[in-house]
Amino acid sequence: MKKFQEPPFKQNAIALGFTLGVHAIAIVGLLFLGLSKPPEEPKKLTTILVKPEDLPQSLQQPEQQVTADKQAPEVVSPNVDPTLPENIPVAPPPPTAQQLAAEKQKVEQAQQAKLAEQKRKADEAARAKQVEEQRKLAEAQAQKQRVDAEAKRQADAKAKTEAESKRRAEQSAKAEADAKVRQKAEQDAKLKQQKAAENAKLQAQQEAKRKADADAKRKADADAKRKADADAKAKAEADVKRKADADAKRKAEADSKRKADADAKAKADADAKRKADADAKRKADADAKRKADADAKAKADTDAKRKADADAKRKADADAKRKADADAKAKADADAKRKADADAKAKAEADAKRKAEAEADAKAAAAKKAEQDAAQKKADAKRIASTAKRDFEQKIYRAWNMPSGSSGQRASARVTLSDSGAVLSVVVSASDPDVKASVEAAVRAAAPYPMPDDPVARREARSFTSSFTAK
Repeated sequence: MKKFQEPPFKQNAIALGFTLGVHAIAIVGLLFLGLSKPPEEPKKLTTILVKPEDLPQSLQQPEQQVTADKQAPEVVSPNVDPTLPENIPVAPPPPTAQQLAAEKQKVEQAQQAKLAEQKRKADEAARAKQVEEQRKLAEAQAQKQRVDAEAKRQADAKAKTEAESKRRAEQSAKAEADAKVRQKAEQDAKLKQQKAAENAKLQAQQEAKRKADADAKRKADADAKRKADADAKAKAEADVKRKADADAKRKAEADSKRKADADAKAKADADAKRKADADAKRKADADAKRKADADAKAKADTDAKRKADADAKRKADADAKRKADADAKAKADADAKRKADADAKAKAEADAKRKAEAEADAKAAAAKKAEQDAAQKKADAKRIASTAKRDFEQKIYRAWNMPSGSSGQRASARVTLSDSGAVLSVVVSASDPDVKASVEAAVRAAAPYPMPDDPVARREARSFTSSFTAK
């Protein structure tokens, strides 16, 4: 069985710890050099001039002897005569008690200096040992701080991920609620528009039926009036030929009847108020022409036969004028009503057209918005699922103990999860059985996986396929 090496993130942690330790040692050394005392300056030497005569007698002759010895090389050897008394060497006198005390004091001072040097070295060693202990303590504290920082970072990352998931779920829920409210409002508006359209259609049908009834009634009245006018004209002509007085009387009666008919027609036209402009104008012109012709013929016949009855003529003229005025008034009323009806109809048609166009635009906009919302929701779900799958892969990598000597080996795993993130099935494909076993173990060890809150994204993230490469 192959040995499993440490995961890459543990090796990175060791390398990072080693680097931080080296930096910590360098910083401690710099602090030690900056806080240590500077080297003491050398003590100032003081020179005291002493006269030879002030020295003891015992110290004067050795100095003279030393001086003579130093100067001896300068004297020419052949000129020295050893037999002379002054050239005989003299033995130095024994050291005095003062000299011995001075020598002893020098030895003691040398010993004290040596002890001071040993003490200084011991202090330096103790200080160095203390600095080393402080460095180790600082390194241990730094290592602990790094571990704590890494744990805190992971906890913060987990909390941030959970907060982000929660925020996304809230946004998704809010978006769904807003979509439902908008859909309900659109449905209510659509029902209201349909109801208004049905009411308008019903009113239009009723108006068309009423108009058809009025047109039929107006046509029947016109036919009856034309027939009555023709009968009255024939009777008047027959009466004129038979008897002048009877003609005048019948003419008056006919005029009264025509006036009554005209009044009835004007009243009927005023009640109906839907007579066409062309028909009213042609009828008025025809009536005026027929009346003028009848009046002229009656006047000519009366003038020819009786040459009198001016009162009858004036009465006929007055009747004609009243009839013309009544016809003009009826025509004006009919024109006004027709124009009002036409304007109302045009306005109703324009309103219906605008409502239909607005309804079609609203329906198209609602459909487009619903399609955009669905596409956006689907894209968001895919993005959330993709992010979740990447998190799953990273979690598997962290839990994967790669077999030693398997660097470069590849494996592919297809994982199926439950809604709670538990592993339902895992199928690993790899050429190395150890790598295959380690990947399957990592997949199961990393469970349960944090599933997205969105149901669509959770359904997308339940099944994924990932490739793994040993490093």
